[in-house]
Amino acid sequence: MICDPGKLDKKGCLGAPDLIIEILSPSTSRTDRLEKFNLYEQVGVKEYWLVSPDDKMVEIFYLGEDGRYGRPKIYCETDTVELKVLAKMEVDLGAVFGAVMV
Repeated sequence: MICDPGKLDKKGCLGAPDLIIEILSPSTSRTDRLEKFNLYEQVGVKEYWLVSPDDKMVEIFYLGEDGRYGRPKIYCETDTVELKVLAKMEVDLGAVFGAVMV
């Protein structure tokens, strides 16, 4: 998700997106948790979600003022999560996971 339209041109996004959501699968989990995590932190992605459909859980990493991700906030299917990068936008995880075919 890119919140600043000034980051967009005809070729795509200039700079890091504000939010990235990765849906974990056994074949991509290692890449998402290690390589992409480090890359997204390095380039300044403000909010990074790791969604585990099997566990019906979401780990959310927020970029701190030091340019590093802190400990994740962990949510489950009964939670509603407010996006930090988009004020007043909430995601009902029950609706998300209720629609997921596992």
